[in-house]
Amino acid sequence: MHASGALEAKDYKSDLKPIWCPGCGDFGVLSALYRALANIGRSPHEIAFVSGIGCSSRIPGYTTAYGFNSVHGRALPIAQGIKLANPDLLVLVAGGDGDGFSIGGGHVPHAIRRNIDITYIVMDNQIYGLTKGQLSPTSPRGTHTVTSPEGSLEDPVNPLLYVLGYGAHFVAQSTPADQIGLTAVIEEAIRFPGFAFVNVQSPCVTFGDPNQQLKAHKEGLKSLAKINYDPSHRVKAMALAQTYGKDLYTGVFYRNPNPPPTFDSLVRERQRHMAPQAMPREKILDTFLPH
Repeated sequence: MHASGALEAKDYKSDLKPIWCPGCGDFGVLSALYRALANIGRSPHEIAFVSGIGCSSRIPGYTTAYGFNSVHGRALPIAQGIKLANPDLLVLVAGGDGDGFSIGGGHVPHAIRRNIDITYIVMDNQIYGLTKGQLSPTSPRGTHTVTSPEGSLEDPVNPLLYVLGYGAHFVAQSTPADQIGLTAVIEEAIRFPGFAFVNVQSPCVTFGDPNQQLKAHKEGLKSLAKINYDPSHRVKAMALAQTYGKDLYTGVFYRNPNPPPTFDSLVRERQRHMAPQAMPREKILDTFLPH
C-alpha cells in the first residue's frame, strides 16, 4: 500500500509464483488485473475470484483476494452464489475458452439473463493448453491438434456473438499485447453495474498458433477507441463481432447505455420488502417439529 493509503497493483499480488509457460499471455492478463483493481481501489478482502479448471483458472491463487478454484466449467454458478450470499463483495470470474464455452457453456446464458453483478474474464487461446493441446470450442476450422490431426471439421464458437446474442449488457475484447487497453477494459467491466464479459485473446505459446502470438497481436490489433466506434448499439456490436477470428478489434463492443437493475439488487429489494413478514429465527425449527 502506498504511503498515502491508496492501494497499488502489488497489494493484490500473492506470494505464489505463476507457473505458466514463459511468454504465456496469461501473465499479461494477471498484470492488467492487478492494475485495474488498484484503480478501482477495493481492498483485497472485499474481492472474490472464482475460476474453473485450466491454465487461466490458476489466477485466484496469484491474488491476495478471496479465491475459489472450482471444478471444470462450473465457475459461473459458484460466482453467482457468492454474489447473492454477499452482495457487497466484488466478484470476478476467470477462465478459458474451453472451460467457458465447452463444458461450462450452458451456464453462460443463465448468468447473462439474470444479470448478476459479476465480471467474467475469459482467456481465449483457441486450444486446451493445460491438457496438452486438444481442440477447443474456439479453435478455427482446419486446426491441427492431437485430437484433430487431420484438421478440425468444426466451426468455432464466436464468444463475442454468443454473449451478445444472449443479451449481455457489457461486452469487450482485448489482448495482453496492449496492456493499457486491457487494463482499461477490465476496469470498465468491473465498474459496469451488471454482468460484464471480457474476451481476452491470450496466446498459448506452447500449443497455440505460431502466427497468433503477442507480436502478431501488437502489429494487427485495431483499437475501437481510435476509430471512434460507438458501443451503445447492440446490433452494430453484433455485426462487428462477426469479425472474430479474422480481425482483432480491441475495446468495448457493447455497453448498454441504460443498464437494467441487477439480479442481486432486486433480491436485496425483495428481502427488504418481505422482512416484516419473516418468521422469527428462533421459531423456524418449530415448523418442522411435530406438535
